[in-house]
Amino acid sequence: MRVWERGAGETLACGTGACAVLVSSVLNDLSDRNSVVELRGGELKIRWDAEDGCVYMKGPATKVFEGEINI
Repeated sequence: MRVWERGAGETLACGTGACAVLVSSVLNDLSDRNSVVELRGGELKIRWDAEDGCVYMKGPATKVFEGEINI
């Protein structure tokens, strides 16, 4: 999966988007409810639970930017 954010351009990952991709794929009979979504920033394990209807995501968190706001 690749992510494009308006105003920022291409980003390394988007957890919400990865979850949406899995749900859409399941609804279109393209994927199982438990899958790995590959993004430029790494892999996310996504699971859409059939019993509780919740979508679960597991993957690494990496600091990619540090900044300071001066007001």
